[in-house]
Amino acid sequence: MAESKKLHVKNMVCPRCITAVRQIVERLEIPYANIELGEINLRTALDDEKKTQLSEALEEIDFSLIDARKSRLIEQMKNLIIQKIHHSQGMLDIKWAGFISDQLHYDYKYLGMLFSSVESITLEQYIIRQKVERVKELMIYDELTLSQIAFQLGYSSTAHLSSQFKKITGMPPSEFKNTMGGKRNHLDTI
Repeated sequence: MAESKKLHVKNMVCPRCITAVRQIVERLEIPYANIELGEINLRTALDDEKKTQLSEALEEIDFSLIDARKSRLIEQMKNLIIQKIHHSQGMLDIKWAGFISDQLHYDYKYLGMLFSSVESITLEQYIIRQKVERVKELMIYDELTLSQIAFQLGYSSTAHLSSQFKKITGMPPSEFKNTMGGKRNHLDTI
């Protein structure tokens, strides 16, 4: 018998992901309290058979249950970053080290080393990649200038944003907008 009433799900990065997971949970008639990015909070623990059914159904749509504590921590870090960068309104003026440490109740240095050891990039690089994807999205919407996007995402200047953007994509933002036609990456592949 599985003990936990909280299941962690890998690759849940957006509200549509929550909807897809909710449909699976309801189809399997699993009683749940709520479903959030990366988590299913159950009313009662699942037996092994039901947990296997859930795992198989999730894998059909490219999600998976996460069992190891370290993997769960990494997924929680990713979800916090994605939530802040892609789903928050207003200016993104945040001290990432303090925010992530406060949310997960672990020392940031430990979290950073854990992230790097498993993901093969630093936590800071992951944050930059997510911000660049958000820049792409905002440029495609074509509602804000590049300087407004830089301000909204907490960059010190448009030049700083452009420098990071070029380092990640290989081209400046203006060239991306003109040549790529809005090609973006899926958030769970970053």
